[in-house]
Amino acid sequence: MKKINRESSVNTVNAASAEIMMAIGRKIATLTEPGMVIALRGGLGAGKTTLVKGVAEGLGVKSEITSPSFTIIKEYNDGRLPLYHMDLYRIDNFEELYMIGFEELIYGSGLSIIEWSENGQELLPEKRVDILITILDDGSRNVDIKGLDFEHSGI
Repeated sequence: MKKINRESSVNTVNAASAEIMMAIGRKIATLTEPGMVIALRGGLGAGKTTLVKGVAEGLGVKSEITSPSFTIIKEYNDGRLPLYHMDLYRIDNFEELYMIGFEELIYGSGLSIIEWSENGQELLPEKRVDILITILDDGSRNVDIKGLDFEHSGI
């Protein structure tokens, strides 16, 4: 995974709209490669799923992207890479994750994007991209990206 750079500084992009959040996701998609893990953090309504929709669009996924809050994992195999969209919000214990094949996916050949990743921090690979979405007072979002050399000009 040559594109993951844990030594890179945090790149912050302001997203004043859902369209900008989607554009950030599309840009991230151009930097993804097989086996990459993206750990997403942010409060309810921060735009995590919107960002994933942008990544999926950038990968060429034609399926509708919805939150996997109740299913925990949704797989999309119709893009440039298999996309494993995970949501750990409702995870009570790690045994649940093992039973549904979490490790096989995050160490597989697709792109794993994990919402509420802080709930499974101990299971995440050291080589990963960390993204924190913060809602600002004006309603816009700051998207902090670490571990990926992300150039946000043109967004």
